[in-house]
Amino acid sequence: MAPASRIRIIAAGVIGNILEWYDFSIYGFMAVQIGGAFFPDGDPLSQALSVFGVFAAGFLARPVGAIAIGHIGDRAGRPTALTLSIGGMIVATLGMGLVPDYATIGVAAPILLTVLRLIQGLAVGGESAIANVFMVEYAPAGRRALSSAIGGAGYAVGIQLASLAALACASLLSPAELQAWGWRIPFWLSLVVALFGFYIRRTLKDLPKPVAGERPSPLAEVLDNHLPLVLRIAGLSAFAAIGFQAAFIYIADWLQRVGDVSPADTFKVTSISMLLVTPVSIFFGWLADHVGRRNLLLASAVLGLLGSVPFFMLMRQGTTSGIYLGQAGFVLALGVQFGVQGALMVETTPEPIRCTALAIGNNIAWSILGGLTPLAATVLIHHTGDELSPAWLVATAAGATVVALLLAPDPFKREISTRIRRPL
Repeated sequence: MAPASRIRIIAAGVIGNILEWYDFSIYGFMAVQIGGAFFPDGDPLSQALSVFGVFAAGFLARPVGAIAIGHIGDRAGRPTALTLSIGGMIVATLGMGLVPDYATIGVAAPILLTVLRLIQGLAVGGESAIANVFMVEYAPAGRRALSSAIGGAGYAVGIQLASLAALACASLLSPAELQAWGWRIPFWLSLVVALFGFYIRRTLKDLPKPVAGERPSPLAEVLDNHLPLVLRIAGLSAFAAIGFQAAFIYIADWLQRVGDVSPADTFKVTSISMLLVTPVSIFFGWLADHVGRRNLLLASAVLGLLGSVPFFMLMRQGTTSGIYLGQAGFVLALGVQFGVQGALMVETTPEPIRCTALAIGNNIAWSILGGLTPLAATVLIHHTGDELSPAWLVATAAGATVVALLLAPDPFKREISTRIRRPL
């Protein structure tokens, strides 16, 4: 494949992940300000519950989008599905930057906010899974995990850019300006990335398409014959999904409320963490192409199982050293997951139902479990008084991933099946 085509494939696979997690992360980072803009009459706890409830609604819409976009990916080709996905993201992104607040249009404001989150959830439902399939299937020989890790690095880049945007706004604007209109600026900035991504994906229509032929519905095939596979995929993703939401997104709200850390300082923490996750995930993706996937993933999941509570205890101290040490533990544990698990999932999923099965399995973890994590953590802290509730959620998820990994094969040296006709 020509270098230009390789660059286009990498850009197309990465750009959607960057945009997806930029927008979702900005919402989490700006939760306090969004709560004040759209739910101004409540106390801080009620605002947090309302904001993270809408946050969860966006994730709960993703399984529906996963089924539709996954079906398109298995039937019409990966590029077509990816283009539709980013088109929906553009609509939601533009809306988030423009929707009036409660003071302007009253109760219609939180309703419109929820609708936009639902549109965003539908659009990105199959994004991560299909982009990962796309990257792995087009990867050079012996570079499947590295290619997947490069695509997965879009998560960290998106979060990092979101954190930097939030940090800039919190540093350059007064608290009143940030609350009044400053929180919208990061959403407007993301339109540049969205439009560029749409253009890049539109250029993929010249790539080889799946070989035509009569095939059963991918969804029906998954439901009839591959439910254990879907559940195993969800288990493999559980630690990454819940750990990501708790340690890198919800942590911004948690540090402000529990550790009494300023917004600017919390965004510095998340920015540095995401800066480090990218090289960690890419390094372990490269390493997994040489030593295999499962043992690396098992080691990082065990670290999450045993280390989550100590990591949160360090951060709860509110000291700079404690916060960064706790974050470093999660950067290592989750960086391995982000860099390695995508290749393992593609390699252990049959090609005809690959997009559908991975989209559904990943969304069980990322949309339902991960999407509910900030809300669940907020509720648990309130009802139990245990400020380490998020840590226990992460440790439980890491245990589920350990079990799923023990049940998964590690065929990293085998060729994977694909009906894509590659150019000579």
